[in-house]
Amino acid sequence: MTGLDTLRPRLPSPLQELSDPRFARHGLRLLLKRDDLIHPEIIGNKWRKLAPNLTAAAGRTVVTFGGAYSNHLRATAAAGRLLGLPTVGVIRGEELADRPLNPSLARCAADGMRLHFVDRATYRRKTEADVLARVLRAAGAEDAHLVPEGGSNALAVRGCRALGEELSGRADVVAIACGTGGTLAGLAAGLSPDQRALGVPVLRGGFLTAATRVLQREAFGGPRGDWTLDDRFHFGGYARTAPELDAFAEDFEMRHGVPVERLYVAKLLYGLVTLAEEGAFTRGATLAAVVTGRPFP
Repeated sequence: MTGLDTLRPRLPSPLQELSDPRFARHGLRLLLKRDDLIHPEIIGNKWRKLAPNLTAAAGRTVVTFGGAYSNHLRATAAAGRLLGLPTVGVIRGEELADRPLNPSLARCAADGMRLHFVDRATYRRKTEADVLARVLRAAGAEDAHLVPEGGSNALAVRGCRALGEELSGRADVVAIACGTGGTLAGLAAGLSPDQRALGVPVLRGGFLTAATRVLQREAFGGPRGDWTLDDRFHFGGYARTAPELDAFAEDFEMRHGVPVERLYVAKLLYGLVTLAEEGAFTRGATLAAVVTGRPFP
């Protein structure tokens, strides 16, 4: 990976066993796959998804997409600064252009990302060829390397296969919070045949099964691995939390000294505790939860 090795990623990421009575009383072991420790600025699955795309960009401007609080935008901007690569973020919500930047977008701008705001109707149609061409012209980035919202494309999915390979033989069930399905698609492909992957969507809508299948087809030519989704733990949708979830995350942090990111990781861990109480896992099983990020800032 051109230039990326100079950033010294911590790979494979550490695997940490926790002692937690909520799992132990059901005869379960809990491991945390600490992808949040891969790199201080390009965190977790963002490294795994961005690295192959940054290599493919070969020095060209990278254009990507996201909302006002996108972890993916922040990671892309940080990577651009660290590698000296121009980045453009196409931001959902034209009205945001006239407002002070929130901390997330301010970090992107400070890292050198050029922000291009589009109205929400245009943003919804950004995958249509004519709309995309118009957006890129307006952003002055017609020859850029494109990375989709959330970073999930075939390159990213193949990059995430290494996550499954690192966990091969280490757990019976590997669980991960999902936004666009790319990390799950790659993870499942890298696991051993006797392992299964469990995705916990953080958005409403029930669209991730189809999206993950499409990503596996684009990356590998067809389905790979044993994976399922449980849609019950999104707490209202992306960037939504609840007092119950905040209390759970604070308690988990106090018990284990692990910072818990709220929009993805807290929902994953809450889901695993609930499933353990429901008897969803075979006694004696080892569970691995992938920590894909950490709290911002």
